[in-house]
Amino acid sequence: MKPLSVVIAACLILSIAPLANAIHETQPAETPVPLPGADAVKLYEYLTKHKPYTSWELWPGKGKMYKGTQPHGEFLTTYVNDTAMFGIRDRKGIMPEGTIVAKENYDTDKKFAALTVMYKIKGYNPAAANWFWAKYDGGGKVLASGRVEACIKCHGAKKDNDFIFTGALKK
Repeated sequence: MKPLSVVIAACLILSIAPLANAIHETQPAETPVPLPGADAVKLYEYLTKHKPYTSWELWPGKGKMYKGTQPHGEFLTTYVNDTAMFGIRDRKGIMPEGTIVAKENYDTDKKFAALTVMYKIKGYNPAAANWFWAKYDGGGKVLASGRVEACIKCHGAKKDNDFIFTGALKK
């Protein structure tokens, strides 16, 4: 009987090992809905229907309606998906593939004007740290997307911070 109980205990341990590993996952699985590729329309659908960005955490240390700068707007609210939050907390200076940063842009009257998005896609654009850029008007119409020259040129000033102005990514 003793050898049988050892075998049963070993089987139980082996069957829960994957579950224990999942608990200690280093980078979160975002959602059962796959992330869209480099497609601004599908990205907006993902951001507003499948995993609404407004349910994500705010960029650490930034509240809602913080003071912004042009071209984004007078006031900003920046949301980050779980993958982005992992990258921010990891403090290695680079955001992981699958990072999405969604920034609400408001005018001087605090009226929602646009949504600007940075989405990191593996191999998409190595010269600009693989960021896919998108800008939507207040109703979700795509105003710009892809390898947007103006975004890359401006954010290139923060190349040492993975093209991100909102906050430092290194220790």
